[in-house]
Amino acid sequence: MSESHASSAPAIGIIGGSGLYEIDGFEQGEEVVVETPFGSPSDAIVTGTFAGRRVCFLPRHGRGHRILPSELNHRANIWALRSLGVRWIVAVTAVGSLREEYEPRDILLPDQFFDRTSQRADHTFFGKGIVAHIAFGDPIATQLRELLAEASVGLGLKTHNGGTYVNMDGPAFSTRAESETNRRLGFDVIGMTNLPEAKLAREAEIALATLAMITDYDCWKIEEDAVTAHAVIEHVQANAANAKRILAAAIPKIPATPDWPEHQALDSALFTDRSLWPEETTENLRPLLARFLKQES
Repeated sequence: MSESHASSAPAIGIIGGSGLYEIDGFEQGEEVVVETPFGSPSDAIVTGTFAGRRVCFLPRHGRGHRILPSELNHRANIWALRSLGVRWIVAVTAVGSLREEYEPRDILLPDQFFDRTSQRADHTFFGKGIVAHIAFGDPIATQLRELLAEASVGLGLKTHNGGTYVNMDGPAFSTRAESETNRRLGFDVIGMTNLPEAKLAREAEIALATLAMITDYDCWKIEEDAVTAHAVIEHVQANAANAKRILAAAIPKIPATPDWPEHQALDSALFTDRSLWPEETTENLRPLLARFLKQES
């Protein structure tokens, strides 16, 4: 990755399907291949401009949908976006509904998560000599979520602003027992990818909000067929079209200056004294720690 990318003006990141950058008015600049200390991201990042804003698109599962949820290198994905100057992320993700009133092709904008993943050691940038504990009580950037809600409602789309996303590993869908348990616990939608993205974005001082696009009723609704990959394709295609409309409406309203609380998340998170930071770890986390290192110069 060149220094010109690393020093670019604040950008907006979009994580989702590989076709999301086919938005009318998006002027593609280039595809950027970023190597990170954590390995390779899911794919090259498509950069360009929309409504005068620099935007970076990353296909979460790689173009052609080649990567399982449990195989995703979330650290590499978020590090790569942060290294390109991304300070806001809209994560577009397919989910199953756990509530009768949340129907396929509805949109839910979660404000909470519940973690049922098993690879949590990979869901932090820290360790190896630098300890940090981010505040994560409110895991979604409220201001960004409200911008997405305003855009979605303004387009006449059925939108639920707020709710809990429970994150499972996958790749298999839920058993009925699991689905019913999640319903009894009061969760709203279920997915396989978004919570690690939210955790790492917060550590990277990126404001993240999620467009959870409902494709199915998981498997709890016994009067309907249990969810299968083939059964949700039509809903996925319709949801992708709606997501592009929402992005086109919301992107111009995202501020140009990163001064939200999420953009200073590390101020109250770093425990290890700067004098004890190992050189290699510090260098590996330079895109995240740059403003702390600048204070020394």
